[in-house]
Amino acid sequence: MKKFLVITSIDKPSALLKQISKKSLEHSVSLIVVGDRKSPNNFKLKNTIFLSLKNQKKQNISYASLCPENSYARKNIGYLYAMKKDANIIYETDDDNELLDSFYSLKPIKKNVYTIRNGGWVNIYSYFSNKQIWPRGFPLSEIQKNKIESSKLNKKIEHSPINQRLCDENPDVDAVFRLIKKIPFNFKKSKDIALSKNSWCPFNSQNTVWHKEAYPLMYLPAYASFRMADIWRSLIAQRICWENNWSILHSNSTVIHKRNDHNIMKDFNDEIPGYLNNDAIAKNLSKLKLRKGTGNLAYNLVKCYKLFCKENLLNYKELKLLDCWLKDIKMITQ
Repeated sequence: MKKFLVITSIDKPSALLKQISKKSLEHSVSLIVVGDRKSPNNFKLKNTIFLSLKNQKKQNISYASLCPENSYARKNIGYLYAMKKDANIIYETDDDNELLDSFYSLKPIKKNVYTIRNGGWVNIYSYFSNKQIWPRGFPLSEIQKNKIESSKLNKKIEHSPINQRLCDENPDVDAVFRLIKKIPFNFKKSKDIALSKNSWCPFNSQNTVWHKEAYPLMYLPAYASFRMADIWRSLIAQRICWENNWSILHSNSTVIHKRNDHNIMKDFNDEIPGYLNNDAIAKNLSKLKLRKGTGNLAYNLVKCYKLFCKENLLNYKELKLLDCWLKDIKMITQ
């Protein structure tokens, strides 16, 4: 089984990145670091595939020549590179995470797991903590919603090609949480939970495992704000998963997040499109008529992203990038 880990970085190799490289080698996982305009020209890290801007454009990937520079969406180039190398599994994280050995463990794609179906907005963090905490991208209007008690959840065999894991110490929360709550914060260990049809919860790109059949859904929009790109990706991915009877598996933390310096008020500003729109986005995505089957992933992605453009959430230029992404995948998988 070929396994790859994709990260973006604009810095020289840090102690954390060196640790990621070392651990990835120990677990037979190929590490890809995607560079950008600000990345050092002399970036060198053992046992690592570094894709500089120049190198990205040599990969016969049409997306690479169109994706804006200084964009988190350049991570898409790393995903495509891993696909070209016939990856069976793609892990993703960021360069400010300390990886535990459990990071490299894999959940079975089919699993008898506690499942929430028809749950509306589900604060998945509430099942891994007794304290009030919510994920970045979760509608603020839903924070006080009573959860379905764990004792009332039933187990079901679920097919989950996407596995979101938590982050300890500095979890993935929004700027509102950071302004009013205390960090560091660690989650308690709990059972895996799958979110099935009509159950919404944002998931991120900080600690996620993707199985091959779901690769097209990894697409990160380039014209979203930095704090919303992976969140909006996750809402679209969830909606499309429903058409294939797939669920999103949520499980315990496998990283300790040593968060890079952030300007919290800048984060707040970048998150405003989510605060104002994520609930409506979910409602509009729910109403979309999509097509069933894995052969329609591309059709469904285009339909979802057209909705975002129509609602003035994304620039229509996004559709050209998405088209390149889908053509690249088609070329790779032929």
